[in-house]
Amino acid sequence: MVSDAVQRATGPRRLPCSVLPNATNNFAAEGKLGQGGFGEVYVGVLLDPKLEVAIKKISRESQQGRKEYISEITIIGQIRHRNLVQLIGYCHKKDDLLLVYEYMPNRSLDYHLYNKDRLLAWPERYKIASGLASALLYLHEEGEQCVIDRDVKPSNVMLDSEFNSKLGDFGLARLVDHDCDPLPTVLMGIRGYMYLYRVRCIQANGIEHVNGMHKASLAKFSVLFP
Repeated sequence: MVSDAVQRATGPRRLPCSVLPNATNNFAAEGKLGQGGFGEVYVGVLLDPKLEVAIKKISRESQQGRKEYISEITIIGQIRHRNLVQLIGYCHKKDDLLLVYEYMPNRSLDYHLYNKDRLLAWPERYKIASGLASALLYLHEEGEQCVIDRDVKPSNVMLDSEFNSKLGDFGLARLVDHDCDPLPTVLMGIRGYMYLYRVRCIQANGIEHVNGMHKASLAKFSVLFP
């Protein structure tokens, strides 16, 4: 169908919820890739078109699960960049919320940072850091609005088959205008990985104009590469 082809070309598509249990062998334990604060992630294969994917099944017990689901679709689902994990599709039915992403065969950065059997070579580390910097620059400066991730950490930096890094998991993300960064009223993210927020538009209060997002981005590299 023409409409289906156009939808696949322009962004994530809503999938029938019956497709995803089939794609994951009914979410079999052997296909589980990991588990986070919002739910579990499984490897699966879509048949139309045939594509290996990662499927996040948001926990029904998660208090933030519905908000994360909406943020992923409305924010990251509308943008494309080579260093951002692509959201391919989604589905929701009653309390079931599922997100479908491109599959990253080399897993997440934290797996490699703490793998004693094989250390990342410096060329690989440089490649990963460069890709992450490219993603942050795009999110902070190059879109119509600034996307503040609020949860950059090694487990959310995914690696493809050639160790190109892609930033994922935007459930805590928010959009702000480029000319004014509002000061957050609630701290979000994991201790040690939270943004060092500063405010640009506070000159009216007699405080010096400060842009802290790039300082925050630099600070992240010190924790991503100990």
